[in-house]
Amino acid sequence: MKVVVTGAAGMIGANLLRGLNAIGIDDIIAVDDLTHGAKHRNLRDARIADYFDRSEFYARFAKGEFGKVDAVLHEGACSDTMEHNGRYMLDTNYRCSKDLLDACQAQGTRLLYASSAATYGGSASFREEPEFEQPLNVYGYSKLLFDNVVRRMLPNAATQVAGFRYFNVYGPRMGADHVIPELSLRALDRENPFTVYGPEQRRAFCHVDDAVDAILRLTDAERAWGEIVNIGNDTDETTISDLLALILRTADFSPRVRPVPAPAGSVARRCPDLTKLRALTGYVPKVGLEAGVRDTFAWYRLWRERGRK
Repeated sequence: MKVVVTGAAGMIGANLLRGLNAIGIDDIIAVDDLTHGAKHRNLRDARIADYFDRSEFYARFAKGEFGKVDAVLHEGACSDTMEHNGRYMLDTNYRCSKDLLDACQAQGTRLLYASSAATYGGSASFREEPEFEQPLNVYGYSKLLFDNVVRRMLPNAATQVAGFRYFNVYGPRMGADHVIPELSLRALDRENPFTVYGPEQRRAFCHVDDAVDAILRLTDAERAWGEIVNIGNDTDETTISDLLALILRTADFSPRVRPVPAPAGSVARRCPDLTKLRALTGYVPKVGLEAGVRDTFAWYRLWRERGRK
């Protein structure tokens, strides 16, 4: 089985490589952009067959230069929700994905891609239906635009296409600008007073091991031929304030906490509806928040000790 993983040096992509290796798949083409060379660390303990820069992969794939590829797991994207350059966002997240979809359909290759919970934006409900899709920024719009292309082409799809809407996935190899690694690193730095933004907001966090488990289950075309599916953990909802308390206990650190209210318009609560995921796969998250935070904190402590700043 030959597989392509785009965004392979990102957090989900890198852990997905290891998930594939664990089930005996190592004929993998990894695709990413290593302009920031430190990202190679996310790849170096995975077994892959080849690596290509994103600047050359897509055109070569469209020409069929890689032979028969069974599936493309498309995690590559601009995931910076604060990026305001709409032209760049649409080119990276929409046009690139659309061209890849066309090439996969032409070559009989399955496409399983990363959508985003940002497609729901300010909705009060998070079910995979258009009535709940209200993106608040160009990132969410770029993801929804591609989802809607997929929905329109599914009746005539030649091969499996499935999209995954991730909810607050965290874990080792994650960028330090996300909430759990950010709070963990600040706790390691012994920040005091410790500022926490939006402590009243509620989130359901999903450890990356559970997300990878869900992805691998959904690669079964019989169960998810043409689906857009939420992936997350709906059993460990918590406030940011309680999350910080857990991280500080893990760090054995008791600073003075200075809460700052979330900006107006922020999403107060985000917890996925996993009805579809469970019906398709029988998925049950296995990594609880406390164990997941300990695992992630330990990884970042080692990362810091090795001077990876």
